[in-house]
Amino acid sequence: MKKSDRITAPRLWLVIAKSYRVLSLLAERSIANTGLCLTDFAALEALLHKGPLTISEIQDKVRLASGSMTAAVDRLEKLGLVVRKSSPNDRRARIVELTAKGERLAASSFERHAKDLEALMSALSEKEMEQLHGSLKKLGLFAAEKLEEQQAKPKRR
Repeated sequence: MKKSDRITAPRLWLVIAKSYRVLSLLAERSIANTGLCLTDFAALEALLHKGPLTISEIQDKVRLASGSMTAAVDRLEKLGLVVRKSSPNDRRARIVELTAKGERLAASSFERHAKDLEALMSALSEKEMEQLHGSLKKLGLFAAEKLEEQQAKPKRR
């Protein structure tokens, strides 16, 4: 292997970043083709797969700011896709739940999006997908550990 063929950490980072950028654009386009914005799709998908949740639980699952999540739930409620109910465990909390209409839309939108992602990932064999999944998970866990270590260290002045 020539020195120029060696896959260095910066070279690998560029490939990951460029791949993520284009995959993300295609995934967002797939979501837009369902007729939903990214935030609304993410909230519906979380409720579809996790069941009724509080706004803060949805927010944690989809990693959105509080204001964005509240606005999304307001939009979805106006469209008749979700309802807010009182929490049996906490009088202050409100549980967000899919309506029958919301469940149908979430399921069909997610199915369409999943098919788009399957078509996109068809460039890889099943074995390659398993290897990539394992490698990226390992890298992500290692990076998360390093981030925690850095955040735990006191800042120098």
